[in-house]
Amino acid sequence: MAREIDIKKGLDWTTVWIYIILLVIGLVNIYAAVYNVDNPRPIYSLDHNAGKQIMFMVLAFVIIMIILFIDYKVYDTFAYIFYGFWILVLILTIFIAPDIKGSHSWLRFGGFQFQPAELAKTITLLALAKYLSTQGVTVSKLDNLVKACLLIFIPPVIIILQKETGSALAFAAFIIILYREGLPGVYPALFLAFVALFILGLVFEDQIWIVILGLALVAVLFWYLFLKRYDRNRQNLQRVIGLFILFSAFVLAVDFAFNHVFAPHQQNRIRVLVNPDVDPLGAGWNITQSKLAIGTGGLTGKGYLQGTQTKFDFVPEQSTDFIFCTVGEEWGFVGVFVVIGLYFILITRIFNLAEKQKFKFARIYGYGVASILFFHLLINIGMTIGLIPIIGIPLPFMSYGGSSLLSFTILLFIFLKLDAHRSYKV
Repeated sequence: MAREIDIKKGLDWTTVWIYIILLVIGLVNIYAAVYNVDNPRPIYSLDHNAGKQIMFMVLAFVIIMIILFIDYKVYDTFAYIFYGFWILVLILTIFIAPDIKGSHSWLRFGGFQFQPAELAKTITLLALAKYLSTQGVTVSKLDNLVKACLLIFIPPVIIILQKETGSALAFAAFIIILYREGLPGVYPALFLAFVALFILGLVFEDQIWIVILGLALVAVLFWYLFLKRYDRNRQNLQRVIGLFILFSAFVLAVDFAFNHVFAPHQQNRIRVLVNPDVDPLGAGWNITQSKLAIGTGGLTGKGYLQGTQTKFDFVPEQSTDFIFCTVGEEWGFVGVFVVIGLYFILITRIFNLAEKQKFKFARIYGYGVASILFFHLLINIGMTIGLIPIIGIPLPFMSYGGSSLLSFTILLFIFLKLDAHRSYKV
């Protein structure tokens, strides 16, 4: 009983309440997304996604209790074992998972499905926190950085082999952790440069020479305008030329990959992002209807269960990846502001709690939790308003799905357990 009292005192209840509020907001909007005017059913009915989500929420609370009453040292001590086991699960999934829309990433257990890729982010984060918290390990050392990157990159490579690109891209959030732990700023800058070049390579798909010419112009201007006269030495000239060659090669690789490696449906999604009117009734349908749903919500929305885009199923997958559309249409700008505000408070609070940790493992893990949540929020909302290609990333705690809800719950409450240990003595 003493242990239970300590947990209650040490737990960050502000974070817990934000988590619960997001669950409730998600549930009522999932119900709105699946609501059938001609055949209305109660929210708890298992005949639709809202009822199933309630079942997942109950299971999530059971998992929370298990996490809170497990010794916090388990997550640090067995991090590598968890990681190795889950790598095997991911590999096995490729061979035993059924083909669902071309992806082999879902394991079936009776009438239920689970996507191991969702939990892989938490498992990888535990292993990375374990490694980076080891005495003498620092990402400023090249060999340590390479080992940390291997821990990060192995799971998404396997996930890509499952044909689940969206879940693999979520691992890009780990660069925030590396930067916090001492990664030189040049690496995140290069990462952002490659992202920008990737987008430019797609925008100028048929005129790639314009991008390369622009890179050459930037290199010349950098040499003559930004480098001081006494910095214009042979070594810096070689660096400028080397970066120009590297960036140009990357742009050409993007052009080649887009036309020869990407699947037709992936090419269509990217073309629609660049030009939504290229296929308005096909690949562009989701983005067009999603923006229409959010845009027509106005200031206060059309009212609960009154959204026409939602009610008549104009937006596919609206209870999962496009749940944000329902918020925008039925609750308007006010609802969108509240939801984004809750996420902002949650993520910034986790960052703040991470900085207060006495143990490096807990601090690194906390930064990882906030980074993953931030990345999912950014990509999901960007996807629904047409700024990012549709890659199938759920909105944490709000999108329908057991794999997503349970994985994000485990991710968050392991950190809350670690943070609770900071606040009380056992």
